[in-house]
Formats: sequence, structure tokens, C-alpha cells
Amino acid sequence: MKKSRQNILVIDVGGTNLKFTDSEHKEPMKIPSGPEMTANRMVTEIRDATKDWRYTGVAIGYPGPVQKGKPLAEPHNLGAGWVGLDYEKAFQCPVRIVNDAAMQALGSYEGGRMLFLGLGTGLGSALMVEGMLAPMELAHLPYRKGLTYEDYVGLRGLERLGKAKWRHHALIVIEQLRAALGADYVVLGGGNAKFLKELPREVRMGANENAFRGGFKLWSDYPAQI
Repeated sequence: MKKSRQNILVIDVGGTNLKFTDSEHKEPMKIPSGPEMTANRMVTEIRDATKDWRYTGVAIGYPGPVQKGKPLAEPHNLGAGWVGLDYEKAFQCPVRIVNDAAMQALGSYEGGRMLFLGLGTGLGSALMVEGMLAPMELAHLPYRKGLTYEDYVGLRGLERLGKAKWRHHALIVIEQLRAALGADYVVLGGGNAKFLKELPREVRMGANENAFRGGFKLWSDYPAQI
């Protein structure tokens, strides 16, 4: 019997936009998010926007810690209701959830030992080691003057320091974390990565579509370890 083809809906949940696509659409779609975007509203708006799509599974990149496929804490920049929601019941199909940085890391990986850092509202992080994914929470480790890495290189740091000083600290943080984790190379994502003009040789810019590529991989190459 011929196995039916999967069509995966991938949702990248961000503080500014929900971005989503599936296996049969090339260009991702966007829905504005923000503090009013609750989990139930996300489901409703995504389902309305994709009512004619025939997806067989869902992959969600979630902006917060995830354990065993479930969000552990409510996101800082969105509405409530994300922890405890029955996502499979809501979407009426199987769902796999991973931290958003981990999903981008999956889609960015090119072998060896890779550190992914997402320079956005906060600081996302994930490590890939010889094909194995290790989601990480480095943002709230202490950095300087009683403040964390995220306080310096997240959006708050950019607004407080200005672009020049933020850029200076971002390059320091990238090198510190690369060295501490023994990464062969670093891939950067997030909306603020574009403010880095010159990158060290072992640091490269990721592509926007890598998050979606990672979401598809959740259902192909990496299901056993998520």
C-alpha cells in the first residue's frame, strides 16, 4: 500500500507576527501578534487563514521553554493561555512543539557543532551536536553589572544602548557563548541580527526560511528526539 504524503503546517510564533506556511505553499503568510494574541486566538486565526489547506500535522516554534513537546511558561510578549492548551484538539491533528530557536537551529544546521542565537525581542539559543538537537535557555545567565545576556543583546538592550554599543556587546556575547559551548560555527537569526555589519569568520547569518525548514524536519529527520 502506498503511504500517503504528509502535508505539514509550520507556525513560527513571534512577538510581532505569526508566520506560517505548509508543504504546498512557497511563501509564508503573516498575522500580526502582540500582547493581545492569546493561544486560543492564534488557533482561531491560523485555522481561519488555512481553512482550505489540507495539512496532516502541525509544527510550532514557540517563544519560550518547551519540554516534552509542551510549553513550560507563558511567553513574555503575547497574551495568555499557551501553557496547558490541548493543541492537538485545537488543530484536530497531531502537533509537535519546540522552542522557536530550536526550530530555526534545525533548519540552519550544516553539520558539526553549531550554536544558533536568535537576536530578537529576547535571546533565543539552541545547540546542534553531530545531528542531535539541544534546546537551550542562555538568555537569563548573568552577563554584566547584574544584568543578563538578554538585557544587553535583546530588544531592551538595543533600545537602552543604541545600535553602536549594542553591536559591540552582541559580538562579545556571540564569541563568549561560542567559545564556552565549543561550537564550530554560529548561525544568527532574529530581526535584530541585521544590525550587525561585519561578522567574525565563524559566524554567519541565517535565512528567514530556516524556521520553516526546521519545522518540516520535526516531522522527518528529528521526530525521535523531540
